[in-house]
Amino acid sequence: MAKKTAPAGLLQLDNQICFAIYSASHAFNRVYKQLLDKLGLTYPQYLVMLVLWERDRVPVKEIGEKLFLDSGTLTPLLKRLEAAGLVKRTRGAEDERTVIVTLTAQGQAMREKAKSVPQGILDASACTADELVAMKNEIVALRDRLNRALDE
Repeated sequence: MAKKTAPAGLLQLDNQICFAIYSASHAFNRVYKQLLDKLGLTYPQYLVMLVLWERDRVPVKEIGEKLFLDSGTLTPLLKRLEAAGLVKRTRGAEDERTVIVTLTAQGQAMREKAKSVPQGILDASACTADELVAMKNEIVALRDRLNRALDE
């Protein structure tokens, strides 16, 4: 197999894909902040709520795996969501070491209000839904290849 060669200008900032993703992430965060402030959520809290709106009663460990967050990051985030009345944390019946996160009625009701968020991102991006889905799929494939490279 032929070795891949890095393009010329290897150490120029504008040639770095990591910087393009990093700076796009900052732009996303600014747009999400405007949209999520109306809901009283931060972006990481919104991600947790998305997980729970897909399937309620999720173990903390599973939320962390899905969001690529460790328990040290996730626990304070869940405490704030619980203090806001959006989720409830309980110990597992079979294994008390397991903490189960459940939406409250208020957390379930917020789902309806949050339906405007994806449209706000679509509008701000000036892309079609198909374009955003294609970009997302490429980025996810890249993320997965990078993670596999770390595991080798």
